[in-house]
Amino acid sequence: MTDALELDALWEDFHRVVNMTSQELAAWLRVRDADENAEPLPEEAGTPTGQHVLAILQKRRTDLTDDDVRVMYRVVDTVDAQADPENEPGAGDTRGRHRLMTIGHDPLKP
Repeated sequence: MTDALELDALWEDFHRVVNMTSQELAAWLRVRDADENAEPLPEEAGTPTGQHVLAILQKRRTDLTDDDVRVMYRVVDTVDAQADPENEPGAGDTRGRHRLMTIGHDPLKP
């Protein structure tokens, strides 16, 4: 497991990059997976990583597992690599925005 200082830093980084609330993320995952014939069950909507992010958002720091920590690092790395704080995403980059939203980061949100 990660030491306390490293975990504190990761917790802060994770909550910095995951700027959607658990309600917003859950709704997005359901909308993203819905089609004209059916909407998935809330606990089955979205990617496995998106579901894991949602579960982490509903936990206390003391309840994190090693698997949670791995996902948190992956999400922080992904958002930092793909999000460009200098340039807001353009209207044409809907796919990039939606991809980040599946892990809880909406680049259009302050």
